[in-house]
Amino acid sequence: MPTDEEKRGIGRDMVLAAALIAAGAVMAGVSLATLIARPPQQTAEAQVTPGTPPLQGTPAPQGTGRPAESKPGGTRPTTPAPEPARPDPQAQNEGAKPALPPAPAEKMAPPINPPAKEK
Repeated sequence: MPTDEEKRGIGRDMVLAAALIAAGAVMAGVSLATLIARPPQQTAEAQVTPGTPPLQGTPAPQGTGRPAESKPGGTRPTTPAPEPARPDPQAQNEGAKPALPPAPAEKMAPPINPPAKEK
């Protein structure tokens, strides 16, 4: 049979557990209330400014500049039609140029020779 001291210890543990559960429920309620009361956040979108020059290497749009009309049930046509990237022959022959000049040769030190063991 549990003694009076053990009963008090179990009672204290139960009160502590109930307090922790109540504190967690209060924190969850406060968090939900702040989420509901706060206005929804808006995401930022990139805005294209008129008159921005096209990227280098992209062909200039041909025609009226309006995108082609989309048709229901099909794929959306693009104006102008996409083309694979083909570098000019001179650039193909030259190859890619390095972004930085070659690194200087490292300074060489004489090799480390351990001293001969004395016998």
